[in-house]
Amino acid sequence: MKTKNKKKVINIFLITIIFSILTWLGIEEYKEKNIIKNNYEAQNVSTNINITNEEIVTNKYEEVKKEEVSLEYKGYEITAKLEIPKINLETYVLKTYSNESLNISVVKFWGAKPNTLGNFCIAGHNFKNKNMFHDLKDLNVGDNLFIIDNNIGRIEYEIYNIYKVLPDDVGCLSQETNGEKEVTLITCTNDSSKRIIVKAKEKNR
Repeated sequence: MKTKNKKKVINIFLITIIFSILTWLGIEEYKEKNIIKNNYEAQNVSTNINITNEEIVTNKYEEVKKEEVSLEYKGYEITAKLEIPKINLETYVLKTYSNESLNISVVKFWGAKPNTLGNFCIAGHNFKNKNMFHDLKDLNVGDNLFIIDNNIGRIEYEIYNIYKVLPDDVGCLSQETNGEKEVTLITCTNDSSKRIIVKAKEKNR
């Protein structure tokens, strides 16, 4: 009888130990699964955050690109838009130079395409019209201007030189810009005896 009881106690003890081990293993497995799950969720959250940031950047870029320049102004093809905050000037730059187009707006006179390497030269009358170059005389070195086009976008330029030349002096049209983007604005003085030249280079970012 004592032997049976002893075996019974031993069996119960073994069962208890085995049950405890299995329970412990189950708890550890559960913990491990939770760790894996949490890491997986954390990775997904991180990925989602990255995607969200990329989407924000993309949306911001697309929003900037929505600033489009009209293709035509009063029957003339437009190549770019010029903005000079200092003198509150916003004007279209017409693509074709002629005596007729000069009476409509400022025009591309010579050189590179807008916002590309080279010297983009814009000529305009010294009229008091809101889209002409009457107020160029009020600009100073260090002032900024913007060229906007439908290919490159919006680029800021900083004025680095302002001077006057005789009408037959075409040195300002030179395309030697040391590989930089440059804008040249040209208009007449009040008495038309000379030309006012405003030179600007792409502003360093």
